[in-house]
Amino acid sequence: METYCDRCGRPSGESDAGHEGCRAARELEPPRYCASCARRMVVQVTPRGWTARCVEHGTLASA
Repeated sequence: METYCDRCGRPSGESDAGHEGCRAARELEPPRYCASCARRMVVQVTPRGWTARCVEHGTLASA
């Protein structure tokens, strides 16, 4: 099963080369793409956190 970057939607690969900027940005931003299927997710940001919903794989929420 291939996994994808949840920020840019490109395949992650084993080494994750080229995704250093994505990892740094994800510390401050919610995911934009589903890591399982690379579909663009519906993201809602509130003062208390965020939710991201993939039509195929469900909802993720901030801690």
